[in-house]
Amino acid sequence: MKTKKFVTILLAFVLAFALTACAGNTESTEGSNSSAPSQSSAEKSQAPENPQDQNLSEAPSETENESQQPSETPDKPADSTDSSPDQEPESSKILVAYFSATNNTEGVAQKLADGLGADLYEITPTEPYTDEDLNYGNSGSRSSVEMDDPSARPAISGSVENMEQYDVVFIGYPIWWGEAPRIMSTFIESYDFSGKTLAAFCTSASSGFGSSDSALRSAAGTATWLDGHRFSAGADSDEVMEWANGLGIN
Repeated sequence: MKTKKFVTILLAFVLAFALTACAGNTESTEGSNSSAPSQSSAEKSQAPENPQDQNLSEAPSETENESQQPSETPDKPADSTDSSPDQEPESSKILVAYFSATNNTEGVAQKLADGLGADLYEITPTEPYTDEDLNYGNSGSRSSVEMDDPSARPAISGSVENMEQYDVVFIGYPIWWGEAPRIMSTFIESYDFSGKTLAAFCTSASSGFGSSDSALRSAAGTATWLDGHRFSAGADSDEVMEWANGLGIN
């Protein structure tokens, strides 16, 4: 009896040990399976939590960015100054200045200014000339006295505004005793004509141009003088412009 009881107790002990061992193996297996993440869980754990990080992780590499850039840099637009067409030189600024005691020279001056598109300026004496002043037969008349005195300088009323703007100045006058009236010397000596181009024209009934502008040339200093011309009182525009165009001013 004792032997059976011992065997029974021993079997019960062995059975209990075996059951304990099986239970331990089962827990180990379950713990191992629960700690291994699935493939989808692993992918999620590797994804960045911040959306900005997500964008950065998907941004192309520096090498890829360089490969996407154009191989050549577009040419910059040409400088506006270089690309602009060459500008034509401006025409010379012209003035037609004249003295006309009897309006004969005035008519020629107006035709000349119209034809050249020039500004017109009348040289007006402070003391206008009367018919008696212009009596060439009277040696005591005003005009006779002035022309007999090379130093006479009749005063002029007014002046040319901005004379420096003009490149070319035409000077018109009547012929008095074969010369330009002394008031023309007053005009020439009132301005600086350095670097300008001058041309004289005159009107007369019979006298030629001659050396009527010689005193004016001397007073104008370094100005460049072109050949002058004499016109009759009734000269038409064609005759006036034929002379002016022949000077080659423009």
